[in-house]
Amino acid sequence: MDHLTITQAVSQEPVQWPLRLGSVPALASAFQQRPEVRDAIDQAAAGHTAVVLTQVLSGGGGVGKTQLASAYAHQALTSGVDLVVWVDASETDQVIARYAVAAHILDVPNALAGQTGEQDARAFLQWLATTKRSWLVILDDITDPDAMLSWWPPSSAWGSGRVVATTRRQDAALSGSGRAVVDVDTYSSQEADTYLRARLRSARAEHLLDAQTEPLAAALGYLPLALSHAAAYMINEDVPCADYLLRFNSSAAKLDDLLPRHADTEGYGRHVATALLLSLDVAQTCEPVGLAIPALRLAAVLDPAGHPRELWGGKTVINYLTVHRGPTPSPECHTPISSTQAKAALRLLHRYGLLTDDAQAGFRAVKLHALTARAVREHTPSGEQREIVRTAADALTELWHKGVERAVLHTNVDSLNDFAGDLLWEVEGQHLLRWVGHSLRARGLATAAVPYWQRVSDTSERLLGRTDRKTLMARRELAIAYLGAGRAKEAFAMFQEDYAHDAEALAHVGLSRQAVDATDLLGLLEDTLAVRERFLGPTDPTTLSCRVKLSIAYWKAGKQSQAISMLSQVLKYQNEELGVHHPDSMATALRLHELRGESKGRWWKASTGS
Repeated sequence: MDHLTITQAVSQEPVQWPLRLGSVPALASAFQQRPEVRDAIDQAAAGHTAVVLTQVLSGGGGVGKTQLASAYAHQALTSGVDLVVWVDASETDQVIARYAVAAHILDVPNALAGQTGEQDARAFLQWLATTKRSWLVILDDITDPDAMLSWWPPSSAWGSGRVVATTRRQDAALSGSGRAVVDVDTYSSQEADTYLRARLRSARAEHLLDAQTEPLAAALGYLPLALSHAAAYMINEDVPCADYLLRFNSSAAKLDDLLPRHADTEGYGRHVATALLLSLDVAQTCEPVGLAIPALRLAAVLDPAGHPRELWGGKTVINYLTVHRGPTPSPECHTPISSTQAKAALRLLHRYGLLTDDAQAGFRAVKLHALTARAVREHTPSGEQREIVRTAADALTELWHKGVERAVLHTNVDSLNDFAGDLLWEVEGQHLLRWVGHSLRARGLATAAVPYWQRVSDTSERLLGRTDRKTLMARRELAIAYLGAGRAKEAFAMFQEDYAHDAEALAHVGLSRQAVDATDLLGLLEDTLAVRERFLGPTDPTTLSCRVKLSIAYWKAGKQSQAISMLSQVLKYQNEELGVHHPDSMATALRLHELRGESKGRWWKASTGS
């Protein structure tokens, strides 16, 4: 708005106090007072030493910052504050224009026709500093803290002024000089549940409330903006909470369909996904240029509750960011990035409120809201998803080998698996699933291990086939989990099904003329032998047969002493049970004699039937 337009738009009538300038948003239906957040804001005001009381409400998209600021504006209007000014601060020019209009409406000294908007704006700020009248200035949605440095209202000489600002940004420029930053997060679970119930009751839609009301709030991450859209959707479509939750959790569902703009009755005016990602394009153009989008896409497939900062210093992530760096203005930007730049990308996303990078959170330092993660994934081109999944799997593998806290890695693997599904197997990342399963067993979580290994073995069989080595390994782990859970009958049935015909099973895993992973094969046979000894006894023929197969595997793996020891045990049992002249005892004795001698080749041929 230029200066001529400003002066033409200003009424010349005398000022009527109290006065409101700007469009103060109406409070949302079923508005939550959020006493804990309000207390934090008020304590920041009470504890501040500067004459001007300035609280900067900082938080991600959709957490309700504007609604909190609106509540303070309405409170000021009803309590008799002389002047309340609501300013759209998303552009500095708009701030200057609003100040200039206020200067002319108030007929402040030095606000003269013919001056520039900036001169009039400064005159208004000077008036705020010296007037005895009470005032509140709301600066909503500051997007450029550096540009705002010259336009913060000054200290009030009479202690009669207050400033409340809202922003997504996390910048040093927002604090200092009489300003205190207050972090605003999502609703608490109680606030979210209360909001949904009050909102539906106010629309005479109590019948939509059911046992899934609280789980629905949790699925929406307690985000006020999402809860508002979801409630409006349910009211419009007459959909109860349980049905809406099923739709929301559907893998085919999109946020823009479930939280549509046309369902918005609170005046937010945009899709939830758009609101959450509003700053991303701007961040992409900031230093380090071109890294914001690929970094956020990678973070979006990990656990929203947090992953370690160390992930961003690894070779895998650095290579990924180098390859996927966005269009850059200069050739030197195409050179490989450094770990410092990778971590700078995190700080950039943190400053723009797209994720949280908090070193004090330890191994969960890097977090982002679950709906933000979902919005990012839904807006990621399908052609890039495979590489993102591969990168995340390799990066988590690096952390695993570094000994990062297992519980954190588990939840991150779970999040990656939930998003990637079969794609994780296609990029050879299923070893992460095995590691998590092994860790469950090591921690004694047998009850959780059974359904976990059931899912892994079912997926492996569907993708790789019943006789694939990886499927057999998964089924072995499931059988062991059954044992740990006290379900011995099911465990033995599974071992019996997989290894009833040893020769055929061993052929499947490649013992006869095929390359095999010796470690995996030994593990299979060792576990099988342990189960057979436990349930059938050490002298049962099938147990002894398994011992012979295990001795062959030991020999092939280069463990000659263990092979000889194992076959010696077989001969001992056969001699005791069958007698030294029994054909089986004699065959084993011959094999053992040849094994101990130099005719290794003849023993191997005889024992394998080749």
